[in-house]
Amino acid sequence: MIKQLKLSEDYFDLKKINKYATLMTLGNGYMGVRGTQEEKYPSQKRGFYVAGIYNNASIDEPEELVNLPDVMGIEIEVDGEMFSHMSGKTISYDRTLHLDQGEITKDIVWEREDGLRLHFSFRRMVAKHDLHVLASKVTIISLNREATIKTRTGIDGQQTNFGRQHLLEEHLQVHEEKYMQGIYKTTNSYQTIALFTTCNYSKGCQVDFYAKNRQILSESTTLLKEKKSFSIEKLSAIYTSIDSELDQLGDVGLSKVKELSQKGYNHVLHLSEAKWKEYWEDSRIEIGSPNLMDQQAIDFALYHLEIMVPKHNNNLSVAAKALTGEGYKGHVFWDTEVFIMPYYLYNEPHVAKQLLQYRYKRLPQALERAKENGYEGAQFPWESARTGMEETPTYAAINIKTGKRQKVASALSEHHIVADIAYAVIQYYNVTQDQEFMLNEGLKMLKETSKFWLSRTSERNGQLHILNVIGPDEYTEFVDNNAYTNYMAHYTVERTLHYMEVFNFVEEAFQTKAKEFLNRLYLPKVNSNDLIPQDDTFLQKPVIDLKKYKAKQGSQSILLDYSRDEVNDMQILKQADVVMLFYLLPHLFSEEVVQKNFTYYEDKTIHDSSLSKAIHSILAMRFEEKDMAYKLFQEACLIDLGSNPHSSDEGIHAASLGSIWLAVFSFLNVSFKNERISIQPKIPKEWTYFKCPLYYRGRKIVVTVEAGKLFIQKIKGEAIFIEVSSKSYHLIDRLQIDLTSNLAFERKRF
Repeated sequence: MIKQLKLSEDYFDLKKINKYATLMTLGNGYMGVRGTQEEKYPSQKRGFYVAGIYNNASIDEPEELVNLPDVMGIEIEVDGEMFSHMSGKTISYDRTLHLDQGEITKDIVWEREDGLRLHFSFRRMVAKHDLHVLASKVTIISLNREATIKTRTGIDGQQTNFGRQHLLEEHLQVHEEKYMQGIYKTTNSYQTIALFTTCNYSKGCQVDFYAKNRQILSESTTLLKEKKSFSIEKLSAIYTSIDSELDQLGDVGLSKVKELSQKGYNHVLHLSEAKWKEYWEDSRIEIGSPNLMDQQAIDFALYHLEIMVPKHNNNLSVAAKALTGEGYKGHVFWDTEVFIMPYYLYNEPHVAKQLLQYRYKRLPQALERAKENGYEGAQFPWESARTGMEETPTYAAINIKTGKRQKVASALSEHHIVADIAYAVIQYYNVTQDQEFMLNEGLKMLKETSKFWLSRTSERNGQLHILNVIGPDEYTEFVDNNAYTNYMAHYTVERTLHYMEVFNFVEEAFQTKAKEFLNRLYLPKVNSNDLIPQDDTFLQKPVIDLKKYKAKQGSQSILLDYSRDEVNDMQILKQADVVMLFYLLPHLFSEEVVQKNFTYYEDKTIHDSSLSKAIHSILAMRFEEKDMAYKLFQEACLIDLGSNPHSSDEGIHAASLGSIWLAVFSFLNVSFKNERISIQPKIPKEWTYFKCPLYYRGRKIVVTVEAGKLFIQKIKGEAIFIEVSSKSYHLIDRLQIDLTSNLAFERKRF
């Protein structure tokens, strides 16, 4: 039952065309190609993105991830009429993203009004073994009569970012009457993109080339006999100026596409499939559940986590929509460090390190930004892109009722990202013990983020307060002493002092200020009702019935009934805030206090953010509310995969997919202390089988829970102590522990 590894649609639905384009994105961390239909539709949004290719249309606008020229689209004429699902009749339809091999297949039987029937087979892929390669193949079979088939495909430079054109044509050329080349440059960031493509056609068709209106195209014409087939294999390659070792992009790309043309689609697919097989064998989580969505959701999350991260370059990071769409302009948020990086930390820690190095390389800009805003240390931007400068748009969309634009507040006051990045540095070191990183990069990041917090406080009644901030709950703006922000700032400074002592980095002036900060910083305490105030005023605000809005989670429907100012003045949360604090720093408060606050704040939370549900699931699991934890997990899985036809039009919810992994991983209830791993499984009662790999301090282990037994296998690394139900076991090779009796024994085979 566990074998799925695919996502399918069995009928064409124009309303969901952009949702499925997002869900079925192909990629390899270097590039992402939206899973659009090959043929054109008026509402369809094509997308082809390369990590790190940003541009701003004007100096007054933020940089955005550039939508590059399309190479996947193809126009097909049948006897002079354009093929489309909007005409004729679709007899059968199956479109599938094969997660296990990184390929989309589409098979349809289509009937024209006059009875002509054609079978279309479309295939496409982005290579996993070669970051620069993508390919597609179309096969057409006439089922009952002959027809004239004409195709047009090539490099389509008409793509824009919602109307903004970011590319200038530098050079278009067809080499040897076969190989199409398009060289482009971004208008302001001056990055070069070199695209190459070629088509291998069935024998006997006429082929012509032409270029106009920002397109360079190959056009074929063939007479398709009854029961015969016609096919096109399209092989493409892309290189950019980010590939700094490649001085001659044109020569390299042309050579690559010639090589691809000789080898063909199936050869490229075979090599890519082998790499995907390695990935799934090493990383897959297996869930035995009567709800098939549980397995599909974690497979889907793992697939996208694998294709979203630019492992090839530590000067790049992950956008909030990854490489699947233009939502949030392709900017990098706290999502990366808090929701996406943990997956890599416990699976491929060197990749987690690279994500931190992206921030380190932008430390000079963070130092400059803090200085401009009157602070010391490093103030990382709320939205980051290519340069490390603040890229948050100044204004939100126009309010069509008032005609006015509202300022975006996040860049002004959502400063907790500074602590979030520091937290990620600390977690990375705890898991890896990477002393070289701490000495060369980590300690400097910690010190500069701590200096920011030392300068960010204001004195009031003999204590230090952090004023005028926005916490994770973005429905509560410009508040004082947000609990999440204050505690995370305190944690940053306390851990920085600790590691400076560990590594003998003595700076007396800084240490004196830091100790004073720790002693005097105001930290919201548990009140007489056992509640931790989210901020100075939240608990004094009026409460309204939120059932109507909780039933429409994720839609921000409350903003149809109330203005932002009105929402700000009520006890309404967009997402986890104090609950987020409990998740990241679980030992601050007693279980009783955490549970009472969880209940109180969840009741006030609409979950309009995709970051919210999974975190609440993890907290519910921790205090044995298994049914609630499982329910919240399942709801989190539907953020992208649910029935809402427009949930993902502008791109995947990348952090949500990271949080799905976090929730699944949390069901193992794993904690770490030095050279010891504690595992206390709390899996949903519906799950009969659960298998999950993890990495910790040089060890790779696989944990399996089945039939009341816990199986632990060490794949690599030294022996380590495993703690289960307060008993300690030495894992040398394999362990089997009976969770009911807590008996354990070492075995060579399970």
